[in-house]
Amino acid sequence: MTGSSVAVVSAADTVLAQEDLSMFGTDPWWLIGIKAVFCFAFLMLTVLISIVMERKVVAWMQLRVGPNRHGPWGMLQSLADGVKLMLKEDVNVTAADKAVYILAPIVGIIPAFMAIAVIPFGPPGNEVSIFGTRTAMQLTDLPVAILYILATASIAAYGTVLAGWSSGSTYPLLGGVRATAQVISYEVAMGLSFAAVFLYSGSMSTSTIVGAQADTWFAVLLPVSFIIYMVSMVGEAHRAPFDMPESEGDLVGGFNTEYSSIKFALFMLAEYVHMVTVSALAVTLFLGGWRAPAPISTYWEGANHGWWPLLWFIIKINLLLFLFVWLRGTLPRVRYDQFMRLGWKVLIPVAMVWLMLVATVRALRNEGHDFADILIWVAGVGLVLVVLSFLYDALRERKERRAEESRTAAESEPVFDPTAGGYPVPPLPGQTLPPVPRRRSRHERETASVAAGGDGESSETGKAREADDA
Repeated sequence: MTGSSVAVVSAADTVLAQEDLSMFGTDPWWLIGIKAVFCFAFLMLTVLISIVMERKVVAWMQLRVGPNRHGPWGMLQSLADGVKLMLKEDVNVTAADKAVYILAPIVGIIPAFMAIAVIPFGPPGNEVSIFGTRTAMQLTDLPVAILYILATASIAAYGTVLAGWSSGSTYPLLGGVRATAQVISYEVAMGLSFAAVFLYSGSMSTSTIVGAQADTWFAVLLPVSFIIYMVSMVGEAHRAPFDMPESEGDLVGGFNTEYSSIKFALFMLAEYVHMVTVSALAVTLFLGGWRAPAPISTYWEGANHGWWPLLWFIIKINLLLFLFVWLRGTLPRVRYDQFMRLGWKVLIPVAMVWLMLVATVRALRNEGHDFADILIWVAGVGLVLVVLSFLYDALRERKERRAEESRTAAESEPVFDPTAGGYPVPPLPGQTLPPVPRRRSRHERETASVAAGGDGESSETGKAREADDA
């Protein structure tokens, strides 16, 4: 066996040794129930805090007061909103498909809660004790935990599209179609950003991925994947500036236009729970998970043990939730075609090229190449990509110049007259109809009259004054 093969085998053995999931699935039933209730309560409490924080932060950015009536400093505004929605009249649309219409909010909310089951809140080494039983700070883990999260996120899209279709109305249908195309587009880029993490960690288990970031966070090692995921998660959560499925400017309210009362509240709850879920996933995959930041973990040995990791995890999630609010209060909504162009023509190609680059680097490392050789290979690939991009730009400019020349030549030809033979005829290929003569607008006529009269006088007034002077 060659030296490179030994290196590959030893690296594989190391990865398999790190992916130890034996501590999961051994808890008693009552402890599993406590963990499940904690995950549910954590999501609900974080949603309540994020709603108040969003209103307060946006009001602060826009120099407004914000909520200040319900509870001290308006901190109970979220509870007041929930009570108001529950007490509102529950309207059922006559033209709706009743079964699907009622089922859609349920399909949208349940997968949003399911993804939190595999998110680690702390180390998996049974470092905490709950009623005398040592356990890991995670409900469960799977060898394909990230694929489980992607599957639940995909199921949640059905709630949106079914809500738009079952309402029997035009605007909800458009919102559902937009949401479907949006989720499909950005889940592709999100999956490609995950693949780079899989290559570096050697596993799809969330606890193993966090363990692989003991020295350096993947946000530093894989910055392109981190940026792609950050953009994709905003689009996945239907948050501004990518909230086209719900844009009230052109769709009234999108897929949830025909919903009211508790069913509308379920859609809003699903949106905010999805925000928390994608933020928790970003923390797990790229920001070290439950690990304390470098200055704290460097000088405090116990920062990553006991109950302290739960604190660092919550702080990181709230910072990402603040980023969501910051984007909403800062950026205007983009057009839908711009958003889809960003996904298909920018994020997906960049993610694929980056994934190939990461795979090449990992293959060279497994073959035993040193850092200098890898740097030369990466620089060579980058140079080739730059040259290809310059050639593409040159060919595109040449094509556009030829199109402009042909357009100029066509305009120099005599104008096509559709009634030259005494009766109207349609234009042939390459011919264009002349512009339809239109009457000038009232503003243009008034402007011309004022210019002809001078000093704000109309033309008739100016002519009358010249006659009197004569």
